[in-house]
Formats: sequence, structure tokens, C-alpha cells
Amino acid sequence: MKLRGYMSRWNGWVVGALALCVGSSALLLSHGVAQAEVKVAVVDIQRALHETEDGRKAKAQLKRLFRTRQETLDARQQALKTMKEEIERQRETGVLSREALQAKLEEYQTSFVELQTTYVEYQRELAQKEGQLTQGILERMQAILRRIGQTEGYTMILERGEGGVVWAPSHLDLTDSLIQRYNAGEGRTAGSGGSNSGGSRQGSGAGRSGGSGRSGGSGSQAR
Repeated sequence: MKLRGYMSRWNGWVVGALALCVGSSALLLSHGVAQAEVKVAVVDIQRALHETEDGRKAKAQLKRLFRTRQETLDARQQALKTMKEEIERQRETGVLSREALQAKLEEYQTSFVELQTTYVEYQRELAQKEGQLTQGILERMQAILRRIGQTEGYTMILERGEGGVVWAPSHLDLTDSLIQRYNAGEGRTAGSGGSNSGGSRQGSGAGRSGGSGRSGGSGSQAR
């Protein structure tokens, strides 16, 4: 079994919160006005994350971790497959006693369960690492978009992928502006970056614990 793709959970929660904040501010400002103008913009958070410098660095780190864990799973899956083939050969040829064959089968089943367990651990590790690396980036983007929304009078800003936006004219798309302002350093506090470098150390520790003798869900193919 293959690990599920990384960088796939960058959803629109940040923009959903932003829409609520900007929208609430707009409603407060327009209180008492019979027909307040509704001004809506869209943003592609996925593209912004991939095209900001911090986003590219986060993606590279996740890709390295993903590749390392997948190689480990592939090697252990192959070892499990070889073990199964050897047990079947010995069963057919009758070279092992019933007790010895039973011991081999139990060893295989134990290795299979360990393989599944480590797959789950690796998948959880990738999800946690992604969250650690992207949290700071998303928070900065949220602050930039909120500032744009409030200063330019938007009622709400919708995320293209999560808001059900099929089409919007280019002048309503804030993605390029978000990328430019982010890369220019807007919202960055002194001594802090966009991504969480501490997550790298924690992620590698999780990997060591997960790789101590177990492999992931690839065992499902070895049945």
C-alpha cells in the first residue's frame, strides 16, 4: 500500500474564518444602511502555498520525508512477500513439520500486523509534519487576507477550492497579490519564518519510532 499524498490537506479553513471576520466587520460597518454593497473576492490558497517561498520549502521537506518512509515501506513489503512465498513453497514440498510450519505462519502474521501498524504511524507522522510546517504560513496568509479585506472593503473572501467557486473574473482574484505580499515579508515578525522548523525535529523522531521494526499498510498486498 502506498502512503497517501502529502500537501493535500491545505483546505480553506483559514479563508472560512477570514470570510466570517471580514463579513462580520462589513455587516457592522453597514448597520443602518438599507442596501449595503456586497463586495466579494476569491483566492486560491493551494496555489499561493505552492508559489510562496516558505510553501516551496515546506513541500520539499515533506517530499523528502514521504520518499524516505515510502522506501522503507516498499522494502518491508517486499520482505513480507518473500516470506510468504517461502512459506508456501515449504508447505507444498513438505520440508517442514506441522509445528515448524505453524511457527512460520505465526511469524508472518506478526510481521503483517507490524507492517500495518507502521503504515498508520507513518501516515499520521506525515499529517502532523504537514500541519507543523504549514501552520505559520497559513496564519500569515490569513492576516494578509484579512488586511486586504478590511482595507479594500470586501464583504467576504472565498477560497476557490473549498468555496464551490466555479469561475470568477481575474480582477476579483487576490491570489497573485497574496503571493507577492507574503514573499515581500508582510506579516512576518522579527526572528520568525513562515514555516515551523521545529516540526522537522519532531517528525524525524516519530519516524525513528515508527521504523523500529514495523512497516505500513503495504502488507495488505502481501496477503
